[in-house]
Amino acid sequence: MRVLVTGGAGFIGSHIVTALVADGHEPVVLDALLPSAHPVDPPPPVEAEWIHADVRDGAAVARALRGVDAVCHQAAMVGLGKDFAAAPDYVSCNDLGTAVLLAAMAPAGVRDLVLAGSMVVYGEGRYDCPRHGRVGPGPRTAADLDAGRFEPGCPYCGSELAPGLIGEEAATDPRNVYAATKLAQEHLTAAWARATGGRAVSLRYHNVYGPGMPRDTPYAGVASFFRSSLARGEAPRVFEDGGQRRDFVHVRDVAAANALALAAVRGREPGALSAFNTGSGEPRTVGEMAAALAAAHGGPGPVVTGEYRLGDVRHITASSQRLRAELGWRSEVGFAAGMAEFARSGQRAAAVP
Repeated sequence: MRVLVTGGAGFIGSHIVTALVADGHEPVVLDALLPSAHPVDPPPPVEAEWIHADVRDGAAVARALRGVDAVCHQAAMVGLGKDFAAAPDYVSCNDLGTAVLLAAMAPAGVRDLVLAGSMVVYGEGRYDCPRHGRVGPGPRTAADLDAGRFEPGCPYCGSELAPGLIGEEAATDPRNVYAATKLAQEHLTAAWARATGGRAVSLRYHNVYGPGMPRDTPYAGVASFFRSSLARGEAPRVFEDGGQRRDFVHVRDVAAANALALAAVRGREPGALSAFNTGSGEPRTVGEMAAALAAAHGGPGPVVTGEYRLGDVRHITASSQRLRAELGWRSEVGFAAGMAEFARSGQRAAAVP
């Protein structure tokens, strides 16, 4: 199968290209090599056709789609960034780019798409109140966070909540610009599928980590921040009290999920988008991750700062049961082994501020 991988030179995209080649597919990489993600041009992908172009360039995308059987759409501006001033860039890269790609697919006769989704579309994860059952807490206030009250309470009675694994049926509640653009990508893709009879899968990635993550950039996950600090000989700085629950999933497992989804998407129902959580199934706190990474690296140990970012959520961990049941995927890299490898692996060059 000939597969167009947008953003295929990036952290996750490059691992997907490797997985596709190993499975006997023919990847075509389209990447703009934006300085925010690629301050130093990476070497052209081995055993893949290489196209240096922006996914927002309709003519370039149309050329890239010639002879393609399916698309794996990874190109996006990621992370929370620095502040709201970056909103136009996020919307342009993520939503305009997706719209341009989708508009070019039907004329090219390409009907199958796997989208890089994200768990950020949920906002907070699943919570249960002892009195009111399943509840959805609202955004945390600056006043509570300043006072060190990091755990959200029940919106009805204020009781302490029990966090759990969130499923794809949960309501979406994006709470920052990046999250809003990722949800918009899904809505655009669903509209495209209905209009064209396309088939689409969104893999809602949880906290992806592993070899080749970028260093020293606001456009990456917390694992990258901690690894960058350790590389400089500095202690990882853990925000809040370190008790935030996340699902850290290894990038090779995410690449394998994409390969499976590309193989399976043709059997999905035409005219619809199917969403799948893509997580390890091993919830850990951010503090636990920092400690494991620091220990594997040889220190220094993490420092809990009490600082916070207003756009962050407290707990978000995945149930990936649907992905296991319908596509036969399961994570292979355990938390301890993955963090030990990540602590020793190289990182990509620092991004341009």
